[in-house]
Amino acid sequence: MTVPEIPARDVPDDAYLLDVREQEEWVAGHAPDAVHIPMTQIQGRVEEVPGDRTVYVVCRVGGRSFRVAAWLNQLGREAVNVDGGMESWESARRPMVSETGQPPFVA
Repeated sequence: MTVPEIPARDVPDDAYLLDVREQEEWVAGHAPDAVHIPMTQIQGRVEEVPGDRTVYVVCRVGGRSFRVAAWLNQLGREAVNVDGGMESWESARRPMVSETGQPPFVA
């Protein structure tokens, strides 16, 4: 199955961005408007993911998000993998926040 991919720099500002990293990765740094559902929880929480718009899926470097995007597409959703993940997001100087009160970083 082919999974559509997009560079982090090209993700639309108003995109539904699904971050599938683990909790400690999320806490260290994430996109401000991202929705956090770890890959390990996605099957049980899939109803939280909108079915009426494109979902951009991100992880640290793109492997987990690729698998989640492929699975969502198999379910009939429209999912796009963010190529290079949050490492590319950070490199493209896209906005990031942390949950720690410290400067955000990709863990």
